[in-house]
Amino acid sequence: MDEEFRALLRRVRAELVSPAEFTAYERLLALVRDDDESARDELAEVLVAPERPLWAREIAAFALGVKGDRRAFETLVLLLNYREPVRCATAAHALARLRDPRTARAAAALVTNPLRTAYALHPVRLLTELRAPESVPALLTTLERLLAARDHCWPIARACVEGLGALGDRRAEATLVAAREHERLRPAAVAALARLAGRGGAQGARSGSST
Repeated sequence: MDEEFRALLRRVRAELVSPAEFTAYERLLALVRDDDESARDELAEVLVAPERPLWAREIAAFALGVKGDRRAFETLVLLLNYREPVRCATAAHALARLRDPRTARAAAALVTNPLRTAYALHPVRLLTELRAPESVPALLTTLERLLAARDHCWPIARACVEGLGALGDRRAEATLVAAREHERLRPAAVAALARLAGRGGAQGARSGSST
């Protein structure tokens, strides 16, 4: 049980109010601890059973996701798109470990949706961690839109800048130069451009050593 899951359990436990909720909570924990095929099947049933509370689905999805059980995918993507940042963060952590090939496409769709920009921080960070083919195009599209918009949504723009620097793709250079003109993005953009320049130099050094 990693720290992310312990934090999730502490948060959920603080939300419980009735004896029935505490009983259901303990039952879920028992299934997570059992970690056999039968227990995982019961956790998967929690994801689709009617009238189960969100916290129960969240625990079941996280437990399955970090074990690589793809039955958790739909619930985790739903939570990644949730309005509470703490739930988005938990879902992103599990999705990064699920290794479902659909994850990057789903995260890119959330990141590039103009109606969901305010909730895109954790999808941006997830795309950076995944280093998928969708990562750079999605971050570039979103950053370019935010640089041109009246509402720059600085936290999301900064996360895109940092993500593009971490990914180290030269396609981002012109957009990062444009981001550098904005005072709130300048430190992150300068650092990202330096990472791109350093990576280019390292690649050049490797190419030279091979001739």
